Amino acid sequence: MLKNYLIIDKKILPDYYEKVVETRNLLESGKVKEVSEAVKIVGISRSTYYKYKDYIYEPSQEAAGQKVVLFMILSHDKGVLSQMLNLISSFNANILTITQSLPISQKASVTITLDINDIIVSIGEILKALEKSRGVESVKLIAIE
Repeated sequence: MLKNYLIIDKKILPDYYEKVVETRNLLESGKVKEVSEAVKIVGISRSTYYKYKDYIYEPSQEAAGQKVVLFMILSHDKGVLSQMLNLISSFNANILTITQSLPISQKASVTITLDINDIIVSIGEILKALEKSRGVESVKLIAIE
């Protein structure tokens, strides 16, 4: 069902996409009654609003993706997993599941599911911090829900 969708940081999109959402919010809140008034306030044309209104939505806090699955390859050294878990926790992410394989060739694969409801940095910053950690050979974002 979600294969037709992408998660995109709005910083890279043209500003009129966000203005379509603002227009819809003005109309739904009842602050304005007419589309022509709402588009004038946000600074887009009526045709832009009508062209994109059925395709651009802002996720609600309740429906926003709040779970992340990470896959990592860790070196089989004492304390590496513990250090990585502490780092994740320091960003206020809640660790839901951990699945670790038996080490082969001094490397272990680890899959972790996180609740990111309360994180204090972006998921990208967490990935970068993990990649720089001692004993972490690779980090891959598998899924975000």
